[in-house]
Amino acid sequence: MYKILLVEDELIIRQGLRELIRQTTSDFQVCGEADNGKQALAYFKSDVPDLLITDIRMREMDGLEMVKKVKEMYPELPIVIISGYGEFQYAQKAIEFGVFSYLLKPIERHEFVSTMRKIKLVIDQKRGLPTPAPSDTHASERDSGNDTRKIIRDVKAIVKMQIDGDLRLQTVADRVNLSSAYLSQLFKTETGVNYSEYVSEARMDRAKWLLANTRLKIYDVARLSGHQSPKHFMLAFKQQVGLTAGDYRDQHGKKADTEPAD
Repeated sequence: MYKILLVEDELIIRQGLRELIRQTTSDFQVCGEADNGKQALAYFKSDVPDLLITDIRMREMDGLEMVKKVKEMYPELPIVIISGYGEFQYAQKAIEFGVFSYLLKPIERHEFVSTMRKIKLVIDQKRGLPTPAPSDTHASERDSGNDTRKIIRDVKAIVKMQIDGDLRLQTVADRVNLSSAYLSQLFKTETGVNYSEYVSEARMDRAKWLLANTRLKIYDVARLSGHQSPKHFMLAFKQQVGLTAGDYRDQHGKKADTEPAD
C-alpha cells in the first residue's frame, strides 16, 4: 500500500480528505498529516511518502513554498495540490514546480479517483510492478501455466509495495491464497532463489536508495527498508554491500547536500 502525507491546515477539511481517500482507493493510505509546510518538511526528516497531497494557503509556510523545497529534495515525488483558490497564478506556479495535479475545492469525487489511478500507474511503472489483477481470479487460473508466473509477479509486487511491512512467508502466502510450503517451493523453482533471500535483497536495495537519495538518519533508513533492528541492519549492510551505510551514502549520495528545513 502506498503512503500519503496529507497537508492541510483546516482540521475538518483534512478529516474529509482522509475519509475520501479511504472510500475511493485501497491502494493508498494516509500515513502522516501536517497542518502547515514546516510540519510537512519536518516529516520528511524521518519518512518518505509515496505521494504528497497539500493545500496552498496555510499558516507558517504555504503549500507552494513547501512544494518547491520538497521537489528540490525528491524531484520524482508525485504531488497533488488542492486549493479553494482558482486563480491562474497558483495553478501556473504549481505547474512550474512540477506537481502532478491541481484540484480545486470542492473536490469532485470522480476527478479525484481518476487522479489517484493515474498516480498509482506512474508509481507502479517506476517500480516495475505489474498491473494488479483481482485476487478472486487465482482459483480459476491455478491450473494454467500463466498462473504460476502471475503468482510470482504478484508476490514480487507485494514485496516491493510493502517493503517496510510484514513480509513473512505465511503472510504473503495468505495474500495469494497458497500454503506457505507450496509458495516457498514455487518461488524457489520459478526464480532460483529462496523467498527469504529475495526479500532480504529487496530490502537492501530499498536501503541503498534511501541512503543515496535522502538524508534520513540510519535508524530511519533501517526502519523504512523493513529492518527492525538498526544494529542488525548495519551489520547486514556491511556484510552484503562491503561498505558501512555511512560510507555508501558518502560514495553514492546524489542529494546529500539537501535537507528539509527546520
